[in-house]
Amino acid sequence: MDTAIKTDRTRKMVATLLLFAAVFAVAFIFLPVLSEKILVGVILLLLAGMLFMNNDTGRYVCKRVLLAILTVFIIATITFFAMNAIPGGPFSKEKAPTAAVKAVLDQRFHLDKPLLVQFQLYLEGLMSGDFGISTKTGRDISVTIFEKFSVSATLGGWAVLTALVFGLVLGSIAALNRNKIPDRAIIFFTTLFVAVPSFILATLLLMVFCLQLGWFGVWSVNAPNYVLPVISLALYPMSYITRLTKTSMLDVLSQDYIRTARAKGVKERLVIFKHALKNALIPVITYVGPLTAYILTGSMVVESVFTVGGLGVEFVKSIGNRDYPMIMGTTIFLATLMVSMTLISDLIYKVVDPKITFD
Repeated sequence: MDTAIKTDRTRKMVATLLLFAAVFAVAFIFLPVLSEKILVGVILLLLAGMLFMNNDTGRYVCKRVLLAILTVFIIATITFFAMNAIPGGPFSKEKAPTAAVKAVLDQRFHLDKPLLVQFQLYLEGLMSGDFGISTKTGRDISVTIFEKFSVSATLGGWAVLTALVFGLVLGSIAALNRNKIPDRAIIFFTTLFVAVPSFILATLLLMVFCLQLGWFGVWSVNAPNYVLPVISLALYPMSYITRLTKTSMLDVLSQDYIRTARAKGVKERLVIFKHALKNALIPVITYVGPLTAYILTGSMVVESVFTVGGLGVEFVKSIGNRDYPMIMGTTIFLATLMVSMTLISDLIYKVVDPKITFD
């Protein structure tokens, strides 16, 4: 019986691989861009891995990567057609160019072609790593994105690190001092920081510590000061991580294996840091993955308040200017970052807790 099942599985595997090889051969012949052919090959390999790999983790990774590629494609498609459905265009402004100049610009940016052809040309360029040229500045989109993202990444990276460290420490303190003064004080301030919008908090910090007290200088390219922007970005996620850590720690500390470890005379610091905190990290990891992508890409309000020239501000400007290539490039970049960070956070589960199984 087992031999028959294995034989049937082998036949299905061979038939599927032959079908994949045929699809790849057709794609290799007819697709014009080399990167498109490579992408088809990668997708077929991921499908084969998802169907036939014996390792559950491997199948899960293949499935999630496929879903990530599909998600980015759907987001790009929706953004492109929704953006073009809005009346007007990048050159329809108060000081609109002459008809002749507009015709040249439309031809340069393929705006004179049907919408489906524009989308096809954009995808072909994207497959070659070409995000296009800004209709506002004439600069290469990829250069602008990575230049601006370096600022946002520095700001966001410090904010994530600050939120994670202080959130874990304060959450652990609150859990170990349940219903005591430290716990009540921590919960009060974290609730306050969660309730206050980031733009109000950023404005208050700017007015008090920068303009009134003069403890920090105004942010500039030559003298960047990340302290106040980092605090503004970190307070909300720090508060949320604190509450998550406290709840998870209280649940873990009530487990039988913690009581057993204490009964055996294991030192309290080992019980807390080796057993309790490690197992309490799982819900925090769930939050930190998307949080990292959100902070790295969604800090436009804080960047605007402190005049930090990051990617968030550039994205808002591109919407106001109807800079279609910049909107598309930024959206695809942010979507890719978001799905990548979510995938990484899911895979870290396995590192933290090897008992977790993927399906």
